[in-house]
Amino acid sequence: MSQDPKTYYLDYAATTPVAPEVVDAMLPWIGGAAGGQGYGNASSIHALGRMARTAIDDARDSVAELIGADYSEITFTSSGTEADNLALWGSMAASARRHLIITSIEHHAVLHSAYALSKTGIEVTTAPVNSAGIVIMETLEGAIRTDTALVSVMHANNEIGTIQPIQEIARIAHDKGAIFHTDAVQSAGIVELNVKSYGCDLVSLSAHKLYGPKGAGALYIRSGTTVSPILYGGAQERERRAGTENVAAIVGFGVAARIAKTRLSDDAARITCLRDRFIDALTDRIPDTQINGDRLRRLPNNINVSVLGVEGSTILMNLDRAGIYTSSGAACSSGSIEPSHVLRAIGLSSADASAGIRFSLGRDTTWDELDEVIELLATIVKRLRRS
Repeated sequence: MSQDPKTYYLDYAATTPVAPEVVDAMLPWIGGAAGGQGYGNASSIHALGRMARTAIDDARDSVAELIGADYSEITFTSSGTEADNLALWGSMAASARRHLIITSIEHHAVLHSAYALSKTGIEVTTAPVNSAGIVIMETLEGAIRTDTALVSVMHANNEIGTIQPIQEIARIAHDKGAIFHTDAVQSAGIVELNVKSYGCDLVSLSAHKLYGPKGAGALYIRSGTTVSPILYGGAQERERRAGTENVAAIVGFGVAARIAKTRLSDDAARITCLRDRFIDALTDRIPDTQINGDRLRRLPNNINVSVLGVEGSTILMNLDRAGIYTSSGAACSSGSIEPSHVLRAIGLSSADASAGIRFSLGRDTTWDELDEVIELLATIVKRLRRS
């Protein structure tokens, strides 16, 4: 009897498996099964609607607690991408100021939103980063003007894992009268994030990056911050985001956030040790392997490398055949043959940027499987360099 080949999942930054506890919490709200009454519309005033509303409110509490926010400051969306769009489009629409600042390594949800806004008359400044992927603070500060409405800098980069000094960036933005948004899709639930102490006005979140379901995101909107809606319809989410709520996904988001808050410290410590051990072993075993991003100031679960002299896409195809699931960076651009915009922004050549591979670790990752991955990767690279 044949056995299925062994596989290694190292693409947690693209998406995480849904935690069993999250699945259990969601099931009663799928197919009308919450005591036989899980199909209510949360906007309805009858008992079924009130059940759904209570479930959403409980989830809102849990998501707020994860980032140190108040219950009323969480607006649920369909994704982190929608949260980013709401932050940028909603802020610019609500402000008389016409200038927006982003960075060169933002997720495409921010980059493409900013580009679209520029077509409407909004002036966009793209701030550079250094070779480690950290925003150049002097340049950023100098770019803020009297007509700057919003500064948007992601908390942790989705490709190279670099963590930005967002507390300092928020202070600089506020000193000049602008509000501050951070895309924390990759960092929330992975590292500590307290929106109050960090001074954030807007924070984007996503459930499926922290062992929750796809189809649920959120935007933290600090009390007193004005954001115009980008979807029009009913009065859901305090008239900030129209549309009947996805109760099952939101419930799952809440449970995932609660688990992440409980496990965060222990998970971060364990995965950081795995990350550092993996980097040391990888660079020792495979010559001419370059670590991209700051070695220490990065997400616990992120390893981004360029194996010099070999196309990243070729390595990825060979890894896939070996049952190793990883990526070249952002999952949404995996089909592109263009060099990573993030790796180009930190100064890599087109060739080296095209060689980038992102390994991202998770709760189920073990050293034994990482050790096996290194050996398999070393064999693949050796063969490709000879060809």
